[in-house]
Amino acid sequence: MDYEFLIKDLNRNKSQKIIGTDKGLAKIGDAIVNLAYSVAKSNILTKNNQNNKPIRTGKKVGRTILEAALKKAELKNFAKNRANAHDFADTVEALVAYVWLANKISIKEIIELLTENLAGNLYDRQEEISSATIAFTELLSSIKKFLPEK
Repeated sequence: MDYEFLIKDLNRNKSQKIIGTDKGLAKIGDAIVNLAYSVAKSNILTKNNQNNKPIRTGKKVGRTILEAALKKAELKNFAKNRANAHDFADTVEALVAYVWLANKISIKEIIELLTENLAGNLYDRQEEISSATIAFTELLSSIKKFLPEK
């Protein structure tokens, strides 16, 4: 199904701030980001599990991870001025939702990209934060071409 009608109004003005600060997009993106990360993390944990048993986790992505990824991908200009970590995380989620609704990336592709870039011991919180930051930076870098330049 085509969901582009949900971003038709945003495409009329197509500005970085309008897309990056849209609260509705952020809510949709929150679900996409957390679903994709949970599946990607489950993939890695299962692959690295010596018991050959599937490991399923429902892990939410922390705002500090998303904030760092947004900055490293050089997409801060999509966030509102004087943004805090929560605002930056909302911006990441809005951007992911925008690109997904525009049919430029699928949830499967998001999961695969995150899985490819997650590494290390994901049971160690610091390693997980570092690895997840890299994975989300790569995701944002890969969708950058589908976002407005101004």
